[in-house]
Amino acid sequence: MPEPEIFRIPKRRQHVPAARHRIRKTLANWGITGEVADAITLAANELITNAVAHCRVGHAQVRITLTLQGAELLLEVADPDRDRLPRPHNSDPDEEHGRGLTLVAGLADAWGHRTEPYIKCVWARFTVTERLEAAHAPADL
Repeated sequence: MPEPEIFRIPKRRQHVPAARHRIRKTLANWGITGEVADAITLAANELITNAVAHCRVGHAQVRITLTLQGAELLLEVADPDRDRLPRPHNSDPDEEHGRGLTLVAGLADAWGHRTEPYIKCVWARFTVTERLEAAHAPADL
């Protein structure tokens, strides 16, 4: 089982692509590719973007954690604005924003949030069975 991947980015939109790239690289290093990696990366993008956009603590950092345990990957995005908990938003069809958590709910097996003494953490859990199937596949003869 690999060590968790933990990193931080400044609370600025310009750092979201670098976080997305690091997540994609970590997933590839762990053997997670294809549609599962796409779903995890898209969900991560939404959660990180929400943290960057909605955290009202100045000069904050957003902490991203990826943990792989067997066939389960846990994505956690934490920021210090623990009083602003995420809520899914029912967007009108012509609204450009407000669908991120609904998208995460559709991509992940489960999602939620928790508060700790100094942060709030939004998490999403994914099953990554393709990684296990590839690891146990017979070698070509």
